[in-house]
Amino acid sequence: MTKVSFVEVTGKTYAVEADSGISAMEAAVRNSVPGIDGDCGGAAACATCHVYVDPAWLAKTGTAGEGMEKDMLEFAEDVRENSRLACQIKLTSELDGLVLRLPEKQH
Repeated sequence: MTKVSFVEVTGKTYAVEADSGISAMEAAVRNSVPGIDGDCGGAAACATCHVYVDPAWLAKTGTAGEGMEKDMLEFAEDVRENSRLACQIKLTSELDGLVLRLPEKQH
């Protein structure tokens, strides 16, 4: 199991545990984390799972890849260097304790 914390702008935190191998978006949706909709089902085609990777975790998650993820982030609001689509972050034991922050417009 991989623990992930989704943090709202207000500081409210939703700590979830999920099986390794699923995406951070799937973990959020399965645990009813508000602000993560995953309308496209994880195909990187909607940006409704936009998150900010906590800087301490960015080296492990990597930045948004060229192509679909980066293109979809163009449709999200307040995109930053640490912006990612949660559907493109696969959970692994290396990401146990991951912290993802939710954009203000998504809560």
